[in-house]
Amino acid sequence: MPLFGKKPQLKYDPQTQQPAVRKSICTGEMTAGFIDLRTGKFQDIMRVDGRRGLEAFMKEIGATEIKEIY
Repeated sequence: MPLFGKKPQLKYDPQTQQPAVRKSICTGEMTAGFIDLRTGKFQDIMRVDGRRGLEAFMKEIGATEIKEIY
């Protein structure tokens, strides 16, 4: 539940972005976001807890595949 009002809609453009999850090797923490295809930079969107959180992120943006980065 968001702190203030409605949760913002995620804006995903498959032409310029690739969905990705960054995993910490040390702690196992996962952060979902997008890789800018032009610059290669990763933009953090949200922290995800396990497989269920990752699947919810993918469903919200309409993706079927997600890249894993470490």
